[in-house]
Amino acid sequence: MTELNAKADIVVGVDGSDESFAALKWALEEAALTGQNVNAVFGWTHSWDMGSEPDSDEAWATIRHDIANELRDWVDRAAKGIDFDPANLKLTSVKASGTAALLQIGHNAQQIVVGRRSLGRVARWFLGSLSASLAEEAQVPVTVVRISGSEEETVTDAIANALTPSDTTVHYVNPAPEAKPAGRPVVVGVDGSETSRHAFDFALEQARIHDKPLNVMFCWQLRDLGVIPGYENAVAPVEVGQQRAEAILSDLMAKVSVPEGVKVAFDAFHIPASKGLIAASRYASHLVVGSRGLSGLDAHFLGSVSRQIVNFAECTVTVVH
Repeated sequence: MTELNAKADIVVGVDGSDESFAALKWALEEAALTGQNVNAVFGWTHSWDMGSEPDSDEAWATIRHDIANELRDWVDRAAKGIDFDPANLKLTSVKASGTAALLQIGHNAQQIVVGRRSLGRVARWFLGSLSASLAEEAQVPVTVVRISGSEEETVTDAIANALTPSDTTVHYVNPAPEAKPAGRPVVVGVDGSETSRHAFDFALEQARIHDKPLNVMFCWQLRDLGVIPGYENAVAPVEVGQQRAEAILSDLMAKVSVPEGVKVAFDAFHIPASKGLIAASRYASHLVVGSRGLSGLDAHFLGSVSRQIVNFAECTVTVVH
């Protein structure tokens, strides 16, 4: 791996929302650790309260000046308390949709960072989200930062109260255990593919940078294991499948080099990948997955694993290509 300060830029999408503020803060904190440059990108359209289209060079200069000032203000607020070198910051505004701007400007980035919109689950399922679309279309890793106190938590409280047979107000309690001294782990989902190997490398670097343990998870179903010796013409029992999955995971781990000081644990679980990794996100500081499977309309209506994880995970997620 190249030296950290030689890495490409972190490109982060900003638009003034709470979600993009969280993404910007995450990117600045990451760059403070790695020495990378951060490119804060604002893709604007007239639908984003930019007013009527300028009709002269002077009017264009004014709107660009106003956007630059707005970007600078967002960065100044996000950077408070972060030891980030301002010389490593670039501000970019472009007249384009957020997704188009980030795909164009971030095509050679080390990663693209965005905040997850706080749409409800039903709306996110039918309408999709910028973050999920971006994670599917980009050719570089896409990190989706989730903010706490979302609409989902409020709705979960309402459901808990509706189903509790008493007049006492109750609140949803996150089932995640208390943070260990080393903090919650980085979790990476693998399946033995080349894409999941890239995801592992990204997750390993995250664990090293942030001094966190790394948990490697292989969530499997029988169809994921290929032909199991002795069961070429029969369905293997779950116990045999578990042994096969653990062997695949052990082979993968035997081929990787783990930096000194990084604690790595690995487990195989008999569960669909999306369900298992979303469950793991409740206990993780960062979840890393590879982008595989469905794309386009199939992914939108049927749901790829990475799209489901981006939409429903309960921690920051990175999708690696």
